[in-house]
Amino acid sequence: MKPSGILFFPAFDWAITPTHPEREERLLYTRDQIFEEGIMDLPQVKEYQPGLAAPKDIARVHFCVPDIPAQITEAHLVSAGSALVLADAFMQGEIKNGFAIIRPPGHHSMSVSHGNRGFCNINNEAIMIEYLRRKYGARRVAIVDTDVHHGDGTQEIYYNDPDVLFISFHQDGRTLYPGSGFMEELGGPLAHGTTINLPLAPRTTDTGILYALDTLIMPLLEEFKPDLIINSAGQDNHYSDPLADMRFSAQGYAQLNARLSPDIAVLEGGYSVETALPYVNMALIMAMAGIDFSNLREPDYVPERMKESAGNLEYIKKMVKQQLAAFRQREEVIARNRKTDQHFHSRHKQIFYDTDYIHEEQSVKLRLCPDCAGFRLIESTAQHRNGQYYRVYCISIPINACPACQAEARSYYGDLSGNSRYDFIYLQDRIDDEYRSIDTGKDLEKVL
Repeated sequence: MKPSGILFFPAFDWAITPTHPEREERLLYTRDQIFEEGIMDLPQVKEYQPGLAAPKDIARVHFCVPDIPAQITEAHLVSAGSALVLADAFMQGEIKNGFAIIRPPGHHSMSVSHGNRGFCNINNEAIMIEYLRRKYGARRVAIVDTDVHHGDGTQEIYYNDPDVLFISFHQDGRTLYPGSGFMEELGGPLAHGTTINLPLAPRTTDTGILYALDTLIMPLLEEFKPDLIINSAGQDNHYSDPLADMRFSAQGYAQLNARLSPDIAVLEGGYSVETALPYVNMALIMAMAGIDFSNLREPDYVPERMKESAGNLEYIKKMVKQQLAAFRQREEVIARNRKTDQHFHSRHKQIFYDTDYIHEEQSVKLRLCPDCAGFRLIESTAQHRNGQYYRVYCISIPINACPACQAEARSYYGDLSGNSRYDFIYLQDRIDDEYRSIDTGKDLEKVL
């Protein structure tokens, strides 16, 4: 039997502020408890050491404004690189699954990165997925986001990719940051139905969440048949988390992961540093490694306080039925959308960076291709914390783009190369694995 791979990276030298909820202690209490319990000495578990992501790994996913070094620290490269270490170990058959217990987190970071939002600068899971696609040829991927906050960054990155199924259950965005993740957010015109959100009412318990797992998430995965299942493993649905209001327990997390059986889990949120995280991380490790977790309990766990109301369970059942139908009708909707006479589908977005207090304006165009999922053109403007105002143009060619879309997208980059309206023009070409940027003020081009 292969072991489960475990990797710790507490990022001692990175914190938003010394007392911020997202700080190194999030992992240190977990590490101490796991080593004290002797989990790491069992043959079912193999520990791995952190690695370092390359700039090209970041550029496959993000347009960092003005450039990658301006948006990240070495801690970000190690956090993302550590997920890649476990991805390699899994793909090379060394482990049956892996859990990257790392920080800084990433699931709120979108394609364009002007700064830190939701404690995230770059998206660890998306960086890992594109690395797996490039190095190993993986194509069809499912991401199950179990963080209490909607994984809006991961959703945005893959909103137009029909080969990535993104599923997120989270506390209803009407009651919690980032205020998104509603049921009508189902994917772009050519990827409809491959984004599935389940906004749960505050104080939903193990019963409601595990019902959603069994009746929605597991059937979706069975029908989608992904090459890989990634768990974006937020732990702030826990009943003691100070930033949210849910009622999930460590035992619930263990049961979820035992049933979900992710290939790779990557830590996201979770801010009950002493009273929840050591138990929840232990729960995930034990479930993934096949260790009996039936006696795992938090000291303050009181079952009588964690009863699901009949009304909320009925509400969840209605949502499950609606989202299953949306997923199963996706091919019919996509086929209709391909028949349009429009060359592009356009939308305008306003994005708020709550940590860095940046307001971004975005105009996004998706090529409505009859043969593939198209490519994206993103015009983005924002004023950074240092007072610098940037207007940038981004061209993204996905790995599943057809030859006609590849040629058309590259032509936009060539045509815009001398356009002084923009400070920077970026080309993200996942087909050729080439990433270019033009500083129009200096007339300089950088190639990764």
